[in-house]
Amino acid sequence: MSTQGQPAPVKRPRVLVVDDEPQIVRALKVVLREAGFEAVAAETASQALDLAAVRPPEAAIVDLVLPDLDGIEVTRKLREWSEMPILVLSAVGEEDQKVRALEAGADDYITKPFGTRELVARLQAALRRTAPAGGDEPKIAVEGLEIDLAARVVRREGEPVHLTPIEFELLRALVRNRGRLMTHRKLITEVWGGEYVDDIQPLRTHIARLRAKIEPEGMEGPRYIVTDPGVGYRFSL
Repeated sequence: MSTQGQPAPVKRPRVLVVDDEPQIVRALKVVLREAGFEAVAAETASQALDLAAVRPPEAAIVDLVLPDLDGIEVTRKLREWSEMPILVLSAVGEEDQKVRALEAGADDYITKPFGTRELVARLQAALRRTAPAGGDEPKIAVEGLEIDLAARVVRREGEPVHLTPIEFELLRALVRNRGRLMTHRKLITEVWGGEYVDDIQPLRTHIARLRAKIEPEGMEGPRYIVTDPGVGYRFSL
């Protein structure tokens, strides 16, 4: 039978799933397939690295606890040659491990047990961030907030917002990584330098002042600069 005139099959983005728990792998395969992805599973770190090298995926979901290497080392090795989005899976209470994974190059983390809609949303957001962009300094406009990083202009409800140099650099770092969790260490290093990584209080103070200038009034919590307790901040769109 001729296939002439039939549409070509849609290419599904490949996601490498690295976890040694069969029930987690089965669940992720179903969730990702329904969301339009192709899931490729690996039970060990060595298997995952081999699969990624032979046929690089578009993204990876990596558990922190694996039989051979931990997920942090897998993340570090993948990051040596790839910019693919990497999400790590962690158990509740593994805050130090989450921070280490993010500092090794992970884009985000999901805590077990996880909601499927949240996982898919985080994965899609990470993939959008890696899509080719027209320039390094984005312009964004969302719900009354306008940010033009190249022109160093910020407006809220059409009115100019005056930011100090530190506040602007914090906003720049968050916006350029919008949707991605930025650890305290990462933000401090980008804005103040590596010698200040252990001094978190100035970061918290400047974030509070920045929020006071750009966040909508009358909301119960921050709309744009969201806190991940004990880990860092993300700019949410």
